[in-house]
Amino acid sequence: MIAACAGHCKAPWADFWHDAPPVRVLGIETSCDETGVAVFDTRQGLLGQALHSQVNLHALYGGVVPEIAARDHVRRLLPLLVEVLQQSGISRPDAIAYTAGPGLVGALMVGGGLANGLALAWDCPIVPVHHMEGHLVAPLLEDDVPEYPFLALLVSGGHSMLVSVQGLGRYTLLGSTLDDAAGEAFDKTAKLLGLGYPGGPALARLATQGDETAYDFPRPMLNRPGADFSFSGLKTAVMLEVRRAEEAGTLDAVRADIAASFQRAVVDTLVGRTLQAAKSVGAERVVIAGGVGANALLRQDLAERFRGRVYYPRLEFCTDNGAMIAVAGALRLADAASAGAIRATARWSLESLQPPAIAAA
Repeated sequence: MIAACAGHCKAPWADFWHDAPPVRVLGIETSCDETGVAVFDTRQGLLGQALHSQVNLHALYGGVVPEIAARDHVRRLLPLLVEVLQQSGISRPDAIAYTAGPGLVGALMVGGGLANGLALAWDCPIVPVHHMEGHLVAPLLEDDVPEYPFLALLVSGGHSMLVSVQGLGRYTLLGSTLDDAAGEAFDKTAKLLGLGYPGGPALARLATQGDETAYDFPRPMLNRPGADFSFSGLKTAVMLEVRRAEEAGTLDAVRADIAASFQRAVVDTLVGRTLQAAKSVGAERVVIAGGVGANALLRQDLAERFRGRVYYPRLEFCTDNGAMIAVAGALRLADAASAGAIRATARWSLESLQPPAIAAA
């Protein structure tokens, strides 16, 4: 069940909507290879959502092809929009939020273009949303909502970062990846093991059949100060073991053990760095977000080893989705403006964000 969040939530998120008329926000997500549309009501919660994955389109190429991604967003957005409006029982929203970055510029332009066009047609305000802030606020879609401040572990195919969150728009980046993101390392390792694309979920499933102690893979950066991540050395170590097994003709026999040992090394690294960062800032709450946040071993280990509370969205809200963008837009209604120039930013620092205008006043 989705919590009713205006005037009823126990967390500070509700301060943005307390005693205000309900607002229905349409969220549009097109940052990469998922087309997401949702409607969020500041009183009733999530009214409707739909998500289309482009996995089958990109699997042939072993990775996301930007032009194909953008073209498929064009095909999918309007049918998903109609579906979500029907689910929600409304003909039009009160405001529109869309992912403005970071992401693939062509894909972002598709979502931004539709959002601006609809805002002009419906004469409603529009809110450009930071994709990673969307992941940060995704726990608002649950009944158990974290209070500020908290530490966020954002892990996905394109991002691995630890962020100290003091409030909406008050972010301090404690550490990020120096090379591959955790999700990218999962996908590349899965490809080495012949698991196809996207490989992360397939590798996690295979790992359940293996021995995670079979290989002593490195835990990069774990014994160094700071909160940065690095997974290139781990990926290289796995590649060397795969080559040895191929030369020996034993890869089929050890594939599950390699997958399990790799996953254990990644989880140990993510959890270890998170615990170090939590200690450095005195965090009592940790939020896990992003696609890799769906990993069962990561959730289990962090919950067992962290002495405070751990929060995470349900699995369907870990991946990119329109619901998190609608929520982020609802929280930033004070920054809404009339339709105009489309914002599509490939790189956009999370730390550059500011609190909403009403909160900053």
